[in-house]
Amino acid sequence: MELRQLRTFRSVAELGSLSKAADSLRIAQPALSRQIKLLEHELRTPLFVRNGRGMALTDAGRLLLARIGGLVRQLEQVRDDVASLSGAPSGQVVLGVVPTVSTVLASRLAQAVLRDRPGISLRIVESFGGHLLDWLHRGELDLAVIYGRGPDLHLRTETLARDELMVVGARGSGLAKRKGVSIEWLARQPLILPSPPHGLRTLIDTAAAKRKLSLNVLLETDSFRVQIDVVESGHGYTVLPPSAIFRELRQGRLEAAPITAPRLPCELVLAFPTGRAPSLATESIAGLIRAEVAAVGKDGHWTAIAKAPSRRKA
Repeated sequence: MELRQLRTFRSVAELGSLSKAADSLRIAQPALSRQIKLLEHELRTPLFVRNGRGMALTDAGRLLLARIGGLVRQLEQVRDDVASLSGAPSGQVVLGVVPTVSTVLASRLAQAVLRDRPGISLRIVESFGGHLLDWLHRGELDLAVIYGRGPDLHLRTETLARDELMVVGARGSGLAKRKGVSIEWLARQPLILPSPPHGLRTLIDTAAAKRKLSLNVLLETDSFRVQIDVVESGHGYTVLPPSAIFRELRQGRLEAAPITAPRLPCELVLAFPTGRAPSLATESIAGLIRAEVAAVGKDGHWTAIAKAPSRRKA
């Protein structure tokens, strides 16, 4: 199997169409079709079912896609690293970011890359922590910025910043006048929360379970924007790090109070896949992330910024 064939297969599988893959890879559609047929011939099994709606994976195709994601990324990074030795870092970097961090960092980071790292093609994938961890373990992401405790993630990690979770409510909810609230108080309130795969949801559920409390979750949404809009409209409360709603708090659109009994500390973590060294381009993006977190931290977005990378191996 050739790298070119595997990249073609991956693109067609993800886009579900030869024409879309041809546009994405900038290769003529007949050439792509020929590469897929050669790959199917070598593996002696169909990888796609062709129908009027596009290209659907067979069982063999799904198995191949699951196995090659990390492998193709590693081979691409080897190529990019060799090319980078003679100049500035180059190649593609796939970065995963949880929505609560994306609102603070993504735009700043994208502008820094365009300004200072023109040879790097950065792809930012926004999703919740559980999904990002799965993609990291499968090698489909090069690095990710998530909330969690480094030792619990079974990845190579470093702590970027530390914070404590807060209860967030609409303007006029009275939270701004509170010095703190307990988990018992929180359990009695109508809550708008992300689904359990989210790392912050896991922290909340664990704290409630330790005190044998049941949370009153009115709505689960994996859209950060929906979460904020529903809370701002006065339909319930949510739990977030203050950095995620920094702008809304300053504008007086939301109010917040820390959870003090018990306190719920959380770490902002930079995580890398295990089993392979990061590419030169990935290390360059990691450096930009550290710099942007430090810069944003000066505005008070996080309680504490890690002065030096606190690195942990899986």
